[in-house]
Amino acid sequence: MESNPVSQPWAIAVFDIDGVVRDVSRSYRRALADTVDHFTDGGYRPTPADIDRLKGEGQWNNDWKASEELIYRYYEAQGRDRNTLALDYETIVAFFQVRYRGQQPDVPSAWDGYICDEPLLMSADYLQALSADGVAWGFFSGATPASARFVLEQRVGINPPVLIAMGDAPDKPNPTGLITAAQRLASDPQLPTIYAGDTVADMLTVWRARYEASDRPWYAVGVLPPHLETASDRDRYAQQLTEAGADCVVEGVEALTSDRVKALLS
Repeated sequence: MESNPVSQPWAIAVFDIDGVVRDVSRSYRRALADTVDHFTDGGYRPTPADIDRLKGEGQWNNDWKASEELIYRYYEAQGRDRNTLALDYETIVAFFQVRYRGQQPDVPSAWDGYICDEPLLMSADYLQALSADGVAWGFFSGATPASARFVLEQRVGINPPVLIAMGDAPDKPNPTGLITAAQRLASDPQLPTIYAGDTVADMLTVWRARYEASDRPWYAVGVLPPHLETASDRDRYAQQLTEAGADCVVEGVEALTSDRVKALLS
C-alpha cells in the first residue's frame, strides 16, 4: 500500500504506534516488566497499573528508560541511593531487546520474541479509507526504526511509511518529530494536523507543537490502549488524557474516521 497517496489533503493525521497501531500490552510492556523483575533479582515486577502511573508522569515514553527508572525506584524504596547503584543502561537495553525481539535482536528476519505476537489495532483498509477521503497520514513514534518498520511494512503492509522514529528526532514530548512528520506529509504549513496517541507524553507533544509551529492548527486525540480491562479503568485513563490536553478521546484508533476528523476541526 502506498504510504501517502493524497495529492491535495484537507487534513493530516499522524499516529503513534505502540498502543495505537499495535497492542503492546503483552510485548513491550511484558518486556519492560521482565526487565525490571530481572534487575531487581525478582524483588519487583511492575503491574500494568504501575506502568500506567509512571507513563502518566509524561516523560517516560522510552520503555528502556522507563525500565531503568522503575528499577531505580524499587531500590530507593529499599533505602538505597540510585547514585550508588551499579546499573548499566546498555545492559538493561540489551536484556529488554532479547525479550522483545528475540535471541538475534539485530536481525529482523530472525525475530522470534514478543514482537511477533502483537495484535494489530489498525488495518490497511482503515488507512486507505482516510486517503480516499483526503486525509494524509503518517507516523511519529518513540519505537526504534526497526521495530516500527517491522509492524508498518511487514504487518500492516505500508511501503514505505512516512515515519519519524527513535533517533530521528528528540524524545516526546519534544514536538520536533511530530512537526517534521507533518511537513513531510504536505507542503501547506497551515494544514490542520491531528496527532493520535495513547499517553500523556503524546498529548503534551501536541501542546508544545502549538507553540513551536503556531501557524498550523494542532489537535490531540487520545486513544485508549487495549490493556484497560474495565469501564472504570478506561474512564480514569480517558480523564488523564483529557487533563493532559486531549481534544477528544476514542476507544480505538479506527474510530477516528474522516467524519470524526471533520467534526473535530469544525
